[in-house]
Amino acid sequence: MSSKHTGVGVGVLVFKQGQLLLCQRTGSHGANSWAPPGGHIEFGEEFTEAAAREAREETGLEITNMRLVGVTNDFFEPEKKHYITVWIASDWLGGEPRIMEPDKCLSMHWETFDNLPTELFTSFKNFTESEFFGVVRTLTK
Repeated sequence: MSSKHTGVGVGVLVFKQGQLLLCQRTGSHGANSWAPPGGHIEFGEEFTEAAAREAREETGLEITNMRLVGVTNDFFEPEKKHYITVWIASDWLGGEPRIMEPDKCLSMHWETFDNLPTELFTSFKNFTESEFFGVVRTLTK
């Protein structure tokens, strides 16, 4: 993705018993920061299809009850990248979280909104600072 193109991604908020699944990123884009599963929306793909696919590919989880909960406009200055991220909330349906893409994820765990790591991936940080975040927090209460 060059600086002259804007990518479209999906962030997948997977909830289970009041907790959110977070992945610690690896690689050159956001290394060591924390974010929910997510990735690029493929050509012709619905937002919820992308969310289900990314959750399965990255974590091995199956999700349900998917709903659009926000959009962020994300600039990654060091990498000269620009993404629009569509945020989908979902509920855990089955499976145990596993690192399916070790080249993209160092670790993963369930966390509450009140105990988020300090080093957040830019897109997720933007989401937590957006008007959407307060509404989404109520989904875990």
